Amino acid sequence: MTAGDLFAAHTPLPPLAERLRPRHVDEVIGQSHLLGSGKPLRLAFESGKLHSMILWGPPGVGKTTLARLMATAFDAEFVPLSAVLSGVKDIRDAIAQAELTLQQRDRHTILFVDEVHRFNKSQQDAFLPYVEQGLVTFIGATTENPSFEVNGALLSRAQVYVLKSLSAEEMAQLFARAQQVVLQDVTFDEAARERIIGYADGDARRLLNVLEQLDTAARTAKVVRITPEFLDNTLAQNLRRFDKGGEAFYDQISALHKSVRGSNPDAALYWLVRMLDGGADPRYLARRIVRMAWEDIGLADPRAMQICNDAAVTYERLGSPEGELALAQAVLYLAVAAKSNAGYVAYNAARAFVKQDSSREVPLHLRNAPTKLMKQLDYGKDYRYAHNEAGGYAAGEDYFPEGMPQVSFYKPVDRGLEAKIAEKLEHLRALDEAAKNRKG
Repeated sequence: MTAGDLFAAHTPLPPLAERLRPRHVDEVIGQSHLLGSGKPLRLAFESGKLHSMILWGPPGVGKTTLARLMATAFDAEFVPLSAVLSGVKDIRDAIAQAELTLQQRDRHTILFVDEVHRFNKSQQDAFLPYVEQGLVTFIGATTENPSFEVNGALLSRAQVYVLKSLSAEEMAQLFARAQQVVLQDVTFDEAARERIIGYADGDARRLLNVLEQLDTAARTAKVVRITPEFLDNTLAQNLRRFDKGGEAFYDQISALHKSVRGSNPDAALYWLVRMLDGGADPRYLARRIVRMAWEDIGLADPRAMQICNDAAVTYERLGSPEGELALAQAVLYLAVAAKSNAGYVAYNAARAFVKQDSSREVPLHLRNAPTKLMKQLDYGKDYRYAHNEAGGYAAGEDYFPEGMPQVSFYKPVDRGLEAKIAEKLEHLRALDEAAKNRKG
């Protein structure tokens, strides 16, 4: 064996994800809404003109691959930066490298910033002038909504392309392609194949990493058929993709809230369990569930607030997993309860009114009069004590400041308890009108 053979024998193979990285845009699996014929990103490749862009999507959907393919397609220098590891100095070094490449080789540079949402404002500002000058073409990759995380000036100069998780069918295509490189002599139970695809959860990189791990395990165990039992012994706990601080988190919270509001108990329970399974903090979910009770159930069913508060307390006492049952039943109750956002709407309307209105004085008859001087100044004079009035209601009494325009913030819905509240308010308004007519 020569020295060259010895060196080659000890040179590790690149990761499977790298070996299978597409060399041409036609090899990319997924993102047909962007890469299909006549679609936006396909047109960008075919345009002959580079432009800055942000590739926004979950992990493992091809953001880095597309950026590299863009550099190949336009014969541009590819300079990658990781926003997690890089600072302003690294940005300046990258810009200096781009200037040198342009001067010495007359070659344009693509500055690729992975996880661009991790850069703060000053870091983003550091390369913005060079994007504006055209020295570099900026391609950013992010798992977070760029509307919130990327400077407006930079965002206005970059086209945003939204990438999607790979579908089960697309993951199956990638699975088949990977088997041409690893696990060629191994067969898979259909249940095992489906479980691996489900485990990857639309993340191509995760799928390839799992298959590479299985390849090593199968060779070691001399296994020629992959079964669900083999997966149980080989793979770590099945953790779904779940970013506790990212957009996926808030998307799922939104889905839970809207399922409750839409009175679909099965969907509401599904999203709750999805979040718990993904590692969401049950205490945070308990707080959101209490909020739902006040915001979307309201006075149509006041029991909802109590049930949700009790569920939160139950979780504190029992913890996981027992306490999660209380949260689940609270969510089910919210979903099937009568709905009203009348209280929520009324509160917001009152806040908006007070914010733009002047500071009106409290009428004398509504003021407290604990001292003799205050009584001499007519504080509390002519106030009608409701309990001493017929029916416990002071018909015709006015509780607003003088000169204030008539307002009606709270408008009960005709569902649940609020239907009864609406009937009572209508009766009281009729008493007010009769009292006014008698005075007139």
